[in-house]
Amino acid sequence: MSILIRSFRPFGVYRFATFKPTSEIMQSPSNPPIHYSNDKNASDIAAHYIKSGHVIALPTDTVYGLACDANNEIAIKKLYTIKGRDFHKPVAICVRDLGDLRKYGRAEHLSDSLLEKLLPGPITIVIERSKHLSNPFLNPSTSKIGIRIPNFKFIQDLCNIYNEQPLALTSANRSSEKSSLNINEFESLWPSLGGIFDCGQIGTSEERRSASTVVDLSTPGLYKIVREGVALKFTLDALNQHGLKSLDSIG
Repeated sequence: MSILIRSFRPFGVYRFATFKPTSEIMQSPSNPPIHYSNDKNASDIAAHYIKSGHVIALPTDTVYGLACDANNEIAIKKLYTIKGRDFHKPVAICVRDLGDLRKYGRAEHLSDSLLEKLLPGPITIVIERSKHLSNPFLNPSTSKIGIRIPNFKFIQDLCNIYNEQPLALTSANRSSEKSSLNINEFESLWPSLGGIFDCGQIGTSEERRSASTVVDLSTPGLYKIVREGVALKFTLDALNQHGLKSLDSIG
């Protein structure tokens, strides 16, 4: 069945085209398809791009992100190239639920009550990766992996549809540049993307650009804040309520 997509045209004019398998898509290098993330078929289209090895841009509950199949070696290398990121700097993955978090990360020491308190939401949990993350180009300099479950319907729907592998997820900007709250802020990346999913402005404050709070929970009973992010107080309160101690306070 054909699916209608909107392809971006200069000066805000849109045209409609028939969605075809990736090999048949005729796409101008400067005009990747742009879709509204709240369209009925947007998640299905995004899953098709991911399955075909593309890197896409999409909204999350914090900032706009870049996503691809985390276990696709070519896609991960493409993601790093688009971002201009050092291959030794890690990226996180995005999963659909706590079951997948425990599948792709070693979280035996973390209680369901703690994880349910923290997720879904603007928090990235760093733990040791499991054998199910087999891509040697995904964070090659560490055995750990950051895992997110965003509290955002579009990306949750995408994870439910594309449930074959987790999504690699990083902010939609060049490394060292500020995070993006609308698609025009990462326009320089458009020609390298397979598709863009637009939900408009997703925040107005500069604080929002600090993205998710990143906390390392790989050591039983201890935590380390890696990035303060937008949910620092909430995260600290939850960790303290569950009896975890700061790694920085030990010694």
